[in-house]
Amino acid sequence: MTQQSAVRAIHGLGGVGKSTLALQYAARYRDAYTLVWWITAETAESIVTGLGGLAMALCPQWAGAAGPDERAAWALLWLQEHAGWLLVFDNVEDPGVLRPYLGTLHRGHHLATSRKATGWHAVAPSMALGLLPLEEAVDLLTRLAFPGRAPTREEWAAATELARVLGCLPLALEQAGAYVYETGAGLDDYRRSLGLVLDEVSEGIDPERTIARIWDQTLGAISARDPLAVRLLEAMAWMAPDDIPRGLLEPLAPDAVALNRALGVLHSYNMVGFSGGLFVGVHRLVQTVLRGRAVGRGDAERVVQEAVLSLFVDEGSTADQWQQVLPHIDALAENAPEGSVPTERMADAYLVAAQYLFKQQRDDQTITLRRLVLAQRSQSSSTHPGTLAAMNNLASAYIDARCPQLAIPLLETVVARRVEIDGHTHPDTIISRHNLARAYNEAGHVEQATSLHETTLAQYEQAFGIDHPETLISRHSLAYAYLTGGHLDRAIPLLKTTLAQYEQTLGDSHPHALSCRYTLATAYTMAGDLERAIPLLETTLNQRERVLGPKHPNTESTRQSLAVARRAAGLG
Repeated sequence: MTQQSAVRAIHGLGGVGKSTLALQYAARYRDAYTLVWWITAETAESIVTGLGGLAMALCPQWAGAAGPDERAAWALLWLQEHAGWLLVFDNVEDPGVLRPYLGTLHRGHHLATSRKATGWHAVAPSMALGLLPLEEAVDLLTRLAFPGRAPTREEWAAATELARVLGCLPLALEQAGAYVYETGAGLDDYRRSLGLVLDEVSEGIDPERTIARIWDQTLGAISARDPLAVRLLEAMAWMAPDDIPRGLLEPLAPDAVALNRALGVLHSYNMVGFSGGLFVGVHRLVQTVLRGRAVGRGDAERVVQEAVLSLFVDEGSTADQWQQVLPHIDALAENAPEGSVPTERMADAYLVAAQYLFKQQRDDQTITLRRLVLAQRSQSSSTHPGTLAAMNNLASAYIDARCPQLAIPLLETVVARRVEIDGHTHPDTIISRHNLARAYNEAGHVEQATSLHETTLAQYEQAFGIDHPETLISRHSLAYAYLTGGHLDRAIPLLKTTLAQYEQTLGDSHPHALSCRYTLATAYTMAGDLERAIPLLETTLNQRERVLGPKHPNTESTRQSLAVARRAAGLG
């Protein structure tokens, strides 16, 4: 890369060799850089982790005692102060996550790899990585199929034909080589068994289809060695691709030895990867092919159901245990066949996971889960309590996801039906009416929301009492509506009263109390009273980092608000 191209992105099909190319570039030009650092960049969080690793490498004594965000911040300062380095952002899923780094780090080079072909125009110059040249493809295939020796002339010719049929795609070549080496099958036999002809490849056959046919042969060999291995792979196709806990798969195997043996067979054919000995990863294209065949979903649902429902009944379950399972139930939900309705037990598991996320103030992440719960519950009756609860919960998730226009019709329906069934003052009716007011407020119908919040608060106080947590939530929502409408004179006193009641009834670090304190700080900021706003924001940030974690969206928003307030106050 030249100074004019200090940022470059490589995109292409999974398995085409983007990371390998980046690694070769880094190795070839290692002496031209003062530092080369590799960052796994699938998420914004993983980039922070990668930068933290840089701090650990450069200043281990200090970084060992620092937090992840502190380490990342130190690394950014170091990169800003030094020149001539290379950062490799590997496997970027969202090009936008690179903007903060590309915009502030100018003294070195950035190289990104990604499966994404779009989204780079506003971030970095990009180029598509095509297939390997035929000679390189044949060389790779023969080195894998015949390690330690040179191929014969006949083997080279057979490898050339097979490389053409495989579309010269590195992933396909690697798997073919592993199969031939493992089984001793001939290259021509492997090629003929694929059912592909050279003309189809030259006419531009989809590489993913080619991979699928290769995997048919690989799966046949795996099944012959250990049928359980194929069953595990088919189940894992419906889960998140990374960090599948081995323990999650245990119900599918008779014992731990059989499980480990089956996973070892998959690993020997490059069908899975291992991480830290406890987790398994599956290539996304493997998953795509297997999901297209509609196999293994029942097994995946069974093991994930058991895991989620076990965590629900275990009062000692930890956040780490939940985090190991949540990505996989999310993947099941996201990849549910279109128009399908989950079983009642699966819907129960979706609901349990959604409610856990709700308690973690991540209700905006539950929309797909709640849609599936509603699909199952609504099979009984549109007025069944379970159906109405599912509609209310989905609408609440839409509100938190800033999609009030989707929430309003749902909630208007729920309120109308609950009034008909239970009356205006039933607790369930009041709760749904409160959510409807929230949706109106988020949609910009502030006067309508405020009026409905005032009515609902009076009903909450009568039904639950003035200090009940539900009443306090309603009072906070009314204060927020006042704030949204610009009525600071009404919002601030009500927020102060509500915060004091939260602290007295739930404690000063309860998530609801933290939300109220943040809203009060926002109100003070809007009023220009930074002397009151900044201490509240500092307290809220410290408590949210402890209660929710440093990377929670609410923690991040508090951190940003505090920075804005400090700058406005001239505090840097």
